[in-house]
Amino acid sequence: QVQLVESGGGLVQPGGSLMLSCVASVRFFNIHQMGWYRQAPGKVRELVARITTGDGTTIYADSVKGRFTISEENAKNISSLRMNNLKPEDTGVYYCYVASGGPLPNYWGQGTQVTVSS
Repeated sequence: QVQLVESGGGLVQPGGSLMLSCVASVRFFNIHQMGWYRQAPGKVRELVARITTGDGTTIYADSVKGRFTISEENAKNISSLRMNNLKPEDTGVYYCYVASGGPLPNYWGQGTQVTVSS
């Protein structure tokens, strides 16, 4: 069974930084994209960042541009999300995903909580 496991979440003060990691239990041979969504309480899940593994193209939500950086090491089945200058509105559960064989996510992690608060 394929598993994606996130780590690195936690409580941080505004202006702080966190690094989220997502490790897959298997080696994917046809990854199209890797990325991160988040869901804040009472809100719909939104795309935070994604990277196309073929050419390294990245896309970010407007609210995180210039603060978050996504990276991937396909050979190691790892996706990371570096989050700097965190704001209270970044609070939520962050989910990593893998889109294998096409552009739509078909594997998800269980989520990791990020709380930005003073």
